[in-house]
Amino acid sequence: MKKTIIATIVALLAACASVVKVEGDQVVNNRMKVTVAEAWNKVSVPGGKQPFDSWTQEGLSLDHLRLWAAVKSGQSLVELASGSTPAGAKARRVPTYRSGMPMDEIVNLFEMVYSADGSVVTLDKVSPGQFAGENGVHFEFSVARKRDGVQLKGVGWASVRNNELFAASFVAPRLAFYPRLLPKAQSVVTTARIL
Repeated sequence: MKKTIIATIVALLAACASVVKVEGDQVVNNRMKVTVAEAWNKVSVPGGKQPFDSWTQEGLSLDHLRLWAAVKSGQSLVELASGSTPAGAKARRVPTYRSGMPMDEIVNLFEMVYSADGSVVTLDKVSPGQFAGENGVHFEFSVARKRDGVQLKGVGWASVRNNELFAASFVAPRLAFYPRLLPKAQSVVTTARIL
């Protein structure tokens, strides 16, 4: 019975979402180009405009590649659903980019993105890296997803150019999906170029 209810909810949510196959050259927010060798599914939820593109191979609950392009100072990395904070509870912090942030604070923004739903995020590794042709940061993290207890593994890349943030993150269940799909995500991310 529980599986039937969950399947029904997933089907209803999928009916509300727009899914488009993407491959070849793709432009994110008119400011960053990536090349997609193996097709991905771009998912858009009506009325739920997020400041990133969300792509998946197997479905958003199993994996997602998020791409941010030209995030301006004062802009949030994620839009929290209205009413997402229970009455009487402390308001959730919104991960907002600010010009001049050091890279460790930028990495903290992504911890906030993935813990906004109450999930527990652990930062595993942070190192200098490159993204979209600019020097930046590469980071790895783990997520214990609150809604179902699934253990996820994630990786992110970020850089700043002309005070605008460019970034990508990939997250999937750590045992099967992450090792299998990470190379596909990396093949997209390594092609990112600022326009």
